Amino acid sequence: MTRAANPRLSKDRTEDRRDQGADHGHGNSLFGPRAEMIFAIGSGITYTAGMATKYLIDSPSWIPATLFLATYVLGGFFTVRTAYETVRRGRFEVDFLMLIAAAGAAAVGKWAEGSVLLFLFSLGHALEEYAMSRAQRSIAALAELAPRTALVRRAPDRVEEVDVDSLEVGDVIVVRPNSRLSADGIVIAGTSAVDESSVTGESIPVEKQAAEDPRAALKARGPLPESQRVFAGTLNGSGVLEVMVTSRASDSMLARVIEMVRSADSQKSPTQRFIDRFQMFYVPAVILGVLAVIGYGVLALSEPFAVSFYRAMVVLVAASPCALAIATPSAVLAGVARAAQAGVLAKGGGPLESLGRVRSIAFDKTGTLTWGRPRVTDIEPATTELRERLVTTLVAVESFSDHPLAAAITRDLAPQVPVGVEETATEVNSVTGRGVTALVEGQATEIGNLTMFAELDPDGVPADVRAMVDRLHAAGRTTMIVRRTGVYLGVVGVMDTPRAEAKPVIEQLRAMGIADMVVISGDNQRVADSVAQGLGLDAAHGGLLPEDKVTKMAELRERGGAAMVGDGVNDAPAMVNSSVGIAMGASGSAVALETADVALMTDDIGRLPFAVALSRRTAAIIRQNLTVALVIVAGLVPATLIGLPIGPAVFIHEGSTLLVVANALRLLRFRRGAEHAGIEHEARPS
Repeated sequence: MTRAANPRLSKDRTEDRRDQGADHGHGNSLFGPRAEMIFAIGSGITYTAGMATKYLIDSPSWIPATLFLATYVLGGFFTVRTAYETVRRGRFEVDFLMLIAAAGAAAVGKWAEGSVLLFLFSLGHALEEYAMSRAQRSIAALAELAPRTALVRRAPDRVEEVDVDSLEVGDVIVVRPNSRLSADGIVIAGTSAVDESSVTGESIPVEKQAAEDPRAALKARGPLPESQRVFAGTLNGSGVLEVMVTSRASDSMLARVIEMVRSADSQKSPTQRFIDRFQMFYVPAVILGVLAVIGYGVLALSEPFAVSFYRAMVVLVAASPCALAIATPSAVLAGVARAAQAGVLAKGGGPLESLGRVRSIAFDKTGTLTWGRPRVTDIEPATTELRERLVTTLVAVESFSDHPLAAAITRDLAPQVPVGVEETATEVNSVTGRGVTALVEGQATEIGNLTMFAELDPDGVPADVRAMVDRLHAAGRTTMIVRRTGVYLGVVGVMDTPRAEAKPVIEQLRAMGIADMVVISGDNQRVADSVAQGLGLDAAHGGLLPEDKVTKMAELRERGGAAMVGDGVNDAPAMVNSSVGIAMGASGSAVALETADVALMTDDIGRLPFAVALSRRTAAIIRQNLTVALVIVAGLVPATLIGLPIGPAVFIHEGSTLLVVANALRLLRFRRGAEHAGIEHEARPS
């Protein structure tokens, strides 16, 4: 799957985009992946130089003529190729009309006007090529999560390394410590904690243990217990696992994630769909109109062909969609540049338009609304006098473990141990799925969950201790009970805590009219509910796999535009199936960043309200620009038909282009109070 699937999926998507008439990845096949952008910039340089030598510098006439000709070659090279492909398929699009307009401008001696048309249009094509190449890399990043080989047990004493594509259901693979799993399966031997955040979004590693009857579990219908199932691409902890494969590589959870990303990648933005529909009628109409002007002048008015051709070229220059072509790219460039100044990466005009239209936002929990790592949130001693002993006991025992919960306890509680009262633990032993036992200063000590103490204490956990646990569980905490020499010292609560800026962000978004905000998370429902209630969200959906998140996003989209904010691989399918996907930057996985439409580059969710406001302004600017472009053409074409000469026509036509660009540049001065909108930020936990 990892070696074969990626090229196939990329090829399929490229063919899909060509069928839509949207393939502009020219550079990859001819001069390199950045060729079209280089050509576009080059045409801009030659055009600028041509204008300078024609109007500002006293130079021979052949110099600006040569520079404008170079602009035609550089700016029109890839546009000619695209126009040829679309015409070959029987379609006439703006690419084709731009070429005719440029040729017409040259025919009547207006090389500068034709040059700027080709420069601006080629720049728009180059931006689309860049966006498409970014999308293609998301599939490669997904595929690289799973190992390319697996260790298969062929005999009790023999393990063989094979390609993951050759794995069959029922094979037994060996998973070494701190390595990624190569297949979905059932644990049949060994114990370990597996980091499943890349697939399920679970913020805390899940303890795994062997199924009592793997063959029966494999045949049984319904989901496997969380403690027994594993997924390809997840990261094993410190133990060795043996896993019975339950699906081939092409059918794994990770493969389904890849397929969901692929199937949603080619969706177009609303404005792009409008432009596509418009140009299907506009371009042929302009071509027929120009031919009609020539025919009417020659046949009906008995004009010389040169006179009719001149009038037709004036009409063609007036009708050429220069302002229409640059209306969206100019606003996109300004909007993207302004967003970048505020630490927001937007991948083109589609996201900038779509984000401004959303009425619902779904947030992943781990790493988005929360920091993505556990912290000690509650220390509940059985009595006030036992607090110090509770803390010192926890630090003494958990300092010997590399489990994420133990690391959180050691990090957060070690500074609370008074100098001179530190204690030492020995004979520390892990009880899988339960907790840990040890001797602290020679005294028997146990730290674990309710299940562990129900097994250890025949009289049951004291009512006051159980009440502490129940209260912390209700608040979404993971709890650990501490007992030493038979005395219950108390309970500690651990949780992946919300970011300090999360609640103000929710309040600002609600004030902006975002009516429906929910949590969709791989964490359990209790934890998701706790976070949602604390932040003032409308609903929480916990225990979701990637495909479940896609279903939830589909439900939200039925109510209107819906955005997805996340940071993990498990969020990628939901992102691409949302109206706009938003990734947390610094903490986000490579897949989420490549798949998302918008990335908060500084790992700062406080920038989300600014991004929404900027998106709304960008969408408004795009609509204004399109209106201006169409109104100018609608007024200018009739004027040329009744005798407006080419000079004023070109002036008005180019003036509309400048007006559109100037309107778009207003986005560079966009302010919404401040980028952080007054939100104070909490230092990221180390």
